[in-house]
Amino acid sequence: MSLAGQAIVAIWHDILAEGRDQFYWWHIHEHMPERVAVPKFLRGRRYVAEQGTPEFFNFYEAQSIDVLGGADYLARLNDPSEWTTKTVKFFTNVSRSLQRVRYSAGPGMGGYMRTYAFDTDPAKISADDFVRQITDHLLQPLSEEMGICGVHLSETDLEISGTPTAEKKKRGGGTEMPGWSLLIEAARRDDLNRVLGSLLSEDKLHGLGAGSPIRTGLYRLEYTCSHSDNPI
Repeated sequence: MSLAGQAIVAIWHDILAEGRDQFYWWHIHEHMPERVAVPKFLRGRRYVAEQGTPEFFNFYEAQSIDVLGGADYLARLNDPSEWTTKTVKFFTNVSRSLQRVRYSAGPGMGGYMRTYAFDTDPAKISADDFVRQITDHLLQPLSEEMGICGVHLSETDLEISGTPTAEKKKRGGGTEMPGWSLLIEAARRDDLNRVLGSLLSEDKLHGLGAGSPIRTGLYRLEYTCSHSDNPI
């Protein structure tokens, strides 16, 4: 398993042009250190899109889903700093889900990631059956491909993800909440493109139970911050 924990916070978003410089400064010097200072938050990463939208993909690895619904994280979300309040107003096209990791394999972290966000139809396939099908027919073969560093499937906890918080209200606008995320990591962009052409397609995902639409993008790693090197 190459993820640091059993749960993730997955966030896709754009940033208004007038807030871009402020976002970068805030995200590196306050926001990510603040998040990984929450007990049992293990690592945070920020990626920028090379293909697809939204422009940014951020995610945090936590020990368990209970951490994401716990008092320490909620206290942080309900007491945003002045800098946070000023910066999140520039966020647009936000998707955010708090998710249980259902499958993770691979030797480590890659510099490139392709993300897939989608829902399934519980009337057609149960969550457990979907995990079994996609693991057997897609995830395990992908994890054994040359150049692939990590393959991860996570399911949204709808109750925890939907909890209203002060920080969410400061963002304004709506927040999408995809039910599932599939993350494929590689050291080289070419390796992601190769498996996309040979093993992984939206038609294959639909055939295994993923619903429409599937939102996908190719992202390059910009920054990472872990609990062990947290400066707070």
